Amino acid sequence: MSLLHTLGSAVNGGAEAYFVSLVGAFARAGLEQTAAIRAHAGRERVLAELGVPARVLPFGKTFDFVTSPAIASLARERDARIVLAWMNRAASLTPAGAWKRVGRLGGYYKLKNYRDFDALVGNTQDIVDWMVHEGWPAARAHYIPNFAAAGEGAPVDRASLDTPANAPLLLGMGRLHDSKAHDVSLRALARLPNAYLWIAGDGPEEAALKALARELDVQARVRFLGWRDDAPSLYRTADVCIFPSRFEPLGNVVIQAWAHGVPIVAAKAAGPSALIRDGEDGFLIEVDDATALADKTQTLLLDAPLRQALAIAGAARVASEFSESAIIAQWRGLFDSLGGA
Repeated sequence: MSLLHTLGSAVNGGAEAYFVSLVGAFARAGLEQTAAIRAHAGRERVLAELGVPARVLPFGKTFDFVTSPAIASLARERDARIVLAWMNRAASLTPAGAWKRVGRLGGYYKLKNYRDFDALVGNTQDIVDWMVHEGWPAARAHYIPNFAAAGEGAPVDRASLDTPANAPLLLGMGRLHDSKAHDVSLRALARLPNAYLWIAGDGPEEAALKALARELDVQARVRFLGWRDDAPSLYRTADVCIFPSRFEPLGNVVIQAWAHGVPIVAAKAAGPSALIRDGEDGFLIEVDDATALADKTQTLLLDAPLRQALAIAGAARVASEFSESAIIAQWRGLFDSLGGA
């Protein structure tokens, strides 16, 4: 079968990172793919490295008379059987045709953008339940979680980021956005005087977070790394991953931390609450509770056997529920059911 992806985002984020991961997994599985994407040098480079043809289109919000006809032309040219739309903008500009349209939802998106699509895929059961509650036909709502796999990359040399080799190192992953609650991580760091924190991500809250770090007098122990393409190396370098998101439908960071063998402390947003078995494969805290985040993190930092036990349990969860092969098999099953084979 031939699969065409449409992605209208120009930013760096979790959904965009998983787009690259899933395209790579499909390529390893031998699926013929093409992508229509908005301009983004990093994604264009990765798609080229994967051997996936890509066409850059405007994906404009208004008065875009180019993107939809171009997607249709590309679908016909590549004889696409399935068009997989990533997020609202791409879905709204993905036209009907001889192909089946599938929407991939990593959040509670506006379903009007997916009107008359043949199937929607939510990466959590809660998103799927929400779709049905909002009126989407249950027979066309499917749950396929994200997969996790340990990527390549040696641990980062801590000295390269001015971090002592023996200092406890915490890792925060995600866009610099209020929903990711990096401010809670900074307040927790203030209660952990020997620890350092690396925050990997970019976004609109960067200036505010740096100002808060100065206000809390922790700026000397925080490294704002910006957007990084070496996430596996970062995970392998950290002692504990902290993930206090206020709003998180899935929490891909949880399963990535599991895959890379780093224990995690997360807030009880919807996604992490559904994933983590508290005290078995990670710790859960209340949303916006910096004291609890500091306390659970300190518990892990002081107990190496506990860190190892949680990491082993997390790796087992990945192997049994979130392996690449299992998730790709689910996607293949969906495509086959739609006549994409």
